[in-house]
Amino acid sequence: MEIRYCLECEELLRGRSDQKFCSDVCRTAYHNRMHADKNKTIRHVNSILRKNRNILEQLNPGGKTKISREKLASRGFVFSYFTNTYTTKTGKVYFYCYDQGYLLLEGDWYILVRKQEYIDG
Repeated sequence: MEIRYCLECEELLRGRSDQKFCSDVCRTAYHNRMHADKNKTIRHVNSILRKNRNILEQLNPGGKTKISREKLASRGFVFSYFTNTYTTKTGKVYFYCYDQGYLLLEGDWYILVRKQEYIDG
């Protein structure tokens, strides 16, 4: 019989022959450690998206507002991060951070909008 050890804490394993971890705690810790780099990137992107959404929500309490690019940028808004886009029949492209959106106008001005029915079905 082969002697096996936990992949995380190296404790001697007893039980099933395909067992790799001594407990759920060790299994979770092992997988978190293995995927730390991937999770770090995802957390970073999600943080930017959350911040962008919060900025849009704070600057647009009424649901539709006109604002300058400078004011958005001064609050730390990152224009290259958004969750989705919506193109109108006339070709205007709205950028959304979840339910909060914006449309570029002429002269570095934006219209901020709130999508009323964000989740379909």
